[in-house]
Amino acid sequence: MTRTDRQRWLLPSDLAESGGSGARPRRTARDWVVDTSLFLLAAFVGLLAADASAEYTSETVTLLDQLAGAAACSALWLRRRWPVGLAVALALVNTVAPVAGGALLASLFSVAVRRPFREVAWIGALAVATSAVQVLVRPDPTTNAGLNVGIGAVLILLVTAWGMLVRSRRQLVEALRERARRAEAEAELRAAQAQRLAREAIAREMHDVLAHRLTLLSVHAGALEFRPDAPPEQIARAAGVIRDSAHEALQDLREIIGVLRAPGENGDGDRPQPTLATLDALIAESREAGAEVVLDATVDDPAAVPAATGRTVYRIAQEGLTNARKHAPGTTVTVTVRGRPGEGLTVDVRNPAPAGPVPHVPGSGQGLIGLTERATLAGGRMDHGPDPDGGFALHAWLPWPA
Repeated sequence: MTRTDRQRWLLPSDLAESGGSGARPRRTARDWVVDTSLFLLAAFVGLLAADASAEYTSETVTLLDQLAGAAACSALWLRRRWPVGLAVALALVNTVAPVAGGALLASLFSVAVRRPFREVAWIGALAVATSAVQVLVRPDPTTNAGLNVGIGAVLILLVTAWGMLVRSRRQLVEALRERARRAEAEAELRAAQAQRLAREAIAREMHDVLAHRLTLLSVHAGALEFRPDAPPEQIARAAGVIRDSAHEALQDLREIIGVLRAPGENGDGDRPQPTLATLDALIAESREAGAEVVLDATVDDPAAVPAATGRTVYRIAQEGLTNARKHAPGTTVTVTVRGRPGEGLTVDVRNPAPAGPVPHVPGSGQGLIGLTERATLAGGRMDHGPDPDGGFALHAWLPWPA
């Protein structure tokens, strides 16, 4: 999951580093802030403990306490690399040096964040035990021993529970991140599948056109083969038909290069394919179904539009009407077709926003992906998206050679 640098510094290193390389993650800016804050807090607690114990201990013991406290606080910078070992060591040091109490709490928090409950439980029990032993080894004559043991146990439990809460939250974030990665991968897979289905549909439709062209080539080539003594005018006419048919077949092939027909499917070559001339029938069919459709077509001769281009225009209008029925029922759909030879064909399908809420349709958007692929293979382009007024617009341009 890609993150900008500004987002990354706000995350702990365990979440900011992804990729599973196995290397120890580097501290982020947030980690440095947290580690520095814990170091200063542990040092502050140690100073308070050292000041309190100095009233009833000798100068030598006070000096040793201060040295032990400084070492314990400095060792906190290793808590990310060796959390368990550091917590055990500080728990033992805390038995004879009360100034290590703040560092011990910080290390227990790290263990609770990074280790499973079984390890956290026995390390926490060890910390409670060493805190109780400390009351016996280094008793404080100014306070009650039982109260000191209770306060120490409560602090250890609170810090441990806080660390386990942070651990569970990080696990939740990581689970959501993995789910998002899977969702993105599935979306890419669905998009690729929609493109493949669109290519296969184009291949099935082009089969009919190419079969017609190649049949003409075969007939006229056979006539030239069996009538070598034909008049020059007939030979020239047959050669012209062969040349034109071959040129048109090559034009069609350029649109479906790399597109394979789906194996194991029965061809539907006997079915008449839609063209721009049949767009009126599509609009009439939608109106009979109760839709309000306005057709604005200014193409002088729809039959002169190349068959492949006409089919693409038909499919774009068909998908636009289908989307309007699904996502904006009851609205007026406007279908606009403009163009002339040499300039290309433009197709616009627009509908306003629906009057009320419309339930979500699962799997939406796959048809638009297929249409975009179809328009690209035809040498054109297609854009779609919401209008500023809340409606939806679909615009496509397709080449129409002069």
